Amino acid sequence: MRKHKGSSFEEFLAKDGILEECRASAIKFTIAHELENAMRARHISKAEIARRLNTSRTGVDRLLDPANTSITLNTIARAAHLLGKRIEFSLR
Repeated sequence: MRKHKGSSFEEFLAKDGILEECRASAIKFTIAHELENAMRARHISKAEIARRLNTSRTGVDRLLDPANTSITLNTIARAAHLLGKRIEFSLR
């Protein structure tokens, strides 16, 4: 089997200056997906999460939007707590 020639995909993204943006998007996608799964498992609607977070339904939509990476850690942590979850971060 032949190995590929050239740079890796991560190297390509880094050269384009978008590697960290792509990583942030991937993390947000995962968080949004896990929050939605927890909401379904607990039978909690977006409207109920909005009420408990003291925000609007639009705010919850932003929280659950995989493309929106501007959500604060505090908002994510509060939502996770409401759903019986916790967030964990690490630097590598």
